[in-house]
Amino acid sequence: MAITSRTVLVTGCSSGIGHTVAHGLRKRGHRVVASARKVEDVERLREEGLEAVRIDLDDSRSIAEGLEMALAITGGTLYALFNNGAYGQPGAVEDLSREALRAQFETNLFGWVELTNRIIPLMREAGEGRIIQNSSVLGLVAMAYRGAYNASKYALEGITDTLRLELRGSGIHVSLIEPGPVESRFRANAYHAWQRWIDAERSFHRESYRAMEARLKRPGPAAPFTVPPEAVLKRVIHALESPRPQVRYYVTFPTYLFATLRRILPYTWLDAMLARSGGDGRR
Repeated sequence: MAITSRTVLVTGCSSGIGHTVAHGLRKRGHRVVASARKVEDVERLREEGLEAVRIDLDDSRSIAEGLEMALAITGGTLYALFNNGAYGQPGAVEDLSREALRAQFETNLFGWVELTNRIIPLMREAGEGRIIQNSSVLGLVAMAYRGAYNASKYALEGITDTLRLELRGSGIHVSLIEPGPVESRFRANAYHAWQRWIDAERSFHRESYRAMEARLKRPGPAAPFTVPPEAVLKRVIHALESPRPQVRYYVTFPTYLFATLRRILPYTWLDAMLARSGGDGRR
């Protein structure tokens, strides 16, 4: 299939999936604007040959200014948005403060929606566009000690499904990508969030937290069936370039497995499997 060069904004490009997708799409000939929260990461991306802007998804002003800079780079056009910048907030639900939950949703949902809503009028005027949301297997099923992240991804799934219905007939396609374990800095970032918001020693769950802390600090793959971020890039390419992009793209064996089990198993059986898979925070 002949590839038509498109302008694409990718968020969360400092490492992992966003970094790989930005470089991968650029190599395919697309005009990519990468974004990151930290100034030093933006500078590093530029040194790597990417056009880059600063966007802090927690900050409305940063979103507006970053998008303005991105449009200045592309000449005011933007065909696609890959929303990716996110982190995981570990901790038992009973230990999550309102502030911890708000912080999780500011980054993982509210910032995404605000940026997307600013871009939709541009796509509608052009009569075409692609909105690609990087969700998670944990937007399909829940696991213990991941409640804040589960909630943000469940919410993302719901609002994205709604957006897709509202944009029917506009020429704007909306897709969800749902990875399981992928090689990235996700665990390191989750560990910092856990240290910031969770008082482990005062918690009923402190024994499980000790096991969870060891998991978050452990080198090597996060879990069985971990894949490199190029597996996500492959799905992004299809969602961006295909004349008939899919509504959902599963990535990794656990996503396929749990998506299937969610449909066929009684909830009590599914809960038992998810509890075993989550390992009370050990996995």
